[in-house]
Amino acid sequence: MPEQPKPAETPARQNVTFPSAGATAHGYLALPPSGRGPGVLLVQEWWGLTDHIAEVADRLAAEGFVVLAPDLYGGSVAHDAEEARRMMRALPVARGVELLAGAVGHLLSLPEVTSASAGAVGFCMGGGFVLYLAAVEPRVSAAVPFYGVIRDELPDFSRLRAHVLGHYGERDRSITPQRVEELRATIHRQSGLSPDFRMYPAGHAFFNDHRPTHHPEAASDAWHSTITFLHDHLDPRP
Repeated sequence: MPEQPKPAETPARQNVTFPSAGATAHGYLALPPSGRGPGVLLVQEWWGLTDHIAEVADRLAAEGFVVLAPDLYGGSVAHDAEEARRMMRALPVARGVELLAGAVGHLLSLPEVTSASAGAVGFCMGGGFVLYLAAVEPRVSAAVPFYGVIRDELPDFSRLRAHVLGHYGERDRSITPQRVEELRATIHRQSGLSPDFRMYPAGHAFFNDHRPTHHPEAASDAWHSTITFLHDHLDPRP
């Protein structure tokens, strides 16, 4: 099976702190080889800010983006699904969105960021947070949920202005194709926008090459379309 492409160059990376939602937030920042580029927010899975998420940040940076992955769990990482579920449930959706909005503000304030708006990419829990965030945050112009889990009620998408590209698995038992279609219809009805939701012959977490559900072909297709999408929809600063 083909492997996912790895960055040709190692981006500059650092652990950072920044003010967000009335507190001091932590995160992982990766810069592209050029040192400057459009800004992308990367939102973790329910496991936490793991090595896998840091690797994805590096890969995005190698494609020319300035990437900030905020740590929503304050340094904790889950070791099994039950622990991950507890940690996810301990983070209210509204609080998570507030923290992410603060991270968007910090990202766009960086002198290395050349875009007037941010992209947002997230996986599983983070994919759901990407949708919640894009529904209320006008500074997000490109939203990419990978099998995004909507934990509670659907957000109100009437203020959504971002372009949306979503990646989902046909064999995902937690986010079925029927639920994806319902989400598509809701977004279109409330915002007038038509999200580009793509289905792959895979299950949940097909992008994560640290998990047994990894599907290399689906992951590669989703990755390449994501990179093109972000470059197309992150406008440069005037």
